[in-house]
Amino acid sequence: MPFVPEVSNVRRHTQRSWFVVHAKGLVARKGEGRLILPTDDEVVSLGLNHEAAHRLGSFDETDALVVPIDGRIEPPFELIGLRALAAFVDAELFGVVGRAFHATDWLTNSRFCGRCGTATTLSPTERCAVCPGCGHHTYPRISPAIITLVRRGDEALLASNAKFPGVFYSTLAGFSDIGESLEETVRREVLEEVGVHVHDIRYFGSQPWPFPNSLMIGFTAQWESGEIAIDPAEISDAQWFTIDALPPIPPPLSIARRLIDAWIADVRGMRGT
Repeated sequence: MPFVPEVSNVRRHTQRSWFVVHAKGLVARKGEGRLILPTDDEVVSLGLNHEAAHRLGSFDETDALVVPIDGRIEPPFELIGLRALAAFVDAELFGVVGRAFHATDWLTNSRFCGRCGTATTLSPTERCAVCPGCGHHTYPRISPAIITLVRRGDEALLASNAKFPGVFYSTLAGFSDIGESLEETVRREVLEEVGVHVHDIRYFGSQPWPFPNSLMIGFTAQWESGEIAIDPAEISDAQWFTIDALPPIPPPLSIARRLIDAWIADVRGMRGT
């Protein structure tokens, strides 16, 4: 049974899937090529309260529960980062783990009301932290960000992130500003990061990206004018590439890779190969 998101915190199953999230990763074990989540008893041994967990929904006929944890994690558990998990679990499970990380960010940052400072309580019927003092409601923050593949004929513009120079080349991305449409964000971010103007901006798809709370909204765009001039604070290198001479590219689970794969397939289709 796939994951079914549900906003109610009322538990519906007798079994539980525990997603225990630390600031440095998911608390779990690896066993025979699969991810092993903590059991009910192990959650107690970690000093966590079952009743304090937040329910994400139903997963494989269990209640998918998330609970934050602090402090040192001892064997047999280990901390597995979200990026490492992307190469270890299937897309379905990665999506649930991503929700757990996003929920943990919200739970950690909304323990107290941002308006009056009173300790909040969780609503039993929706994903919301409620202030009993002033009535303010705090929902999980979702930060929209664009990610775009810029094309020039058969070529695509790919860039290496300044924070991870040389690891791989990817598509361009950036967060939307207030009062800005997504198309305006595409034009601004591309111009700021690599110095070129684009047009014919088209929606491609989207992907939740819990680092910690982004929603990546994918586009394609066509080069209009300008030569590559990188912003060194954001980009270490950017070049036009053909499908015959690709640099290292992102892993398959990312929307960046989906954009690149779609471009490759399109060029091959035009070539008849």
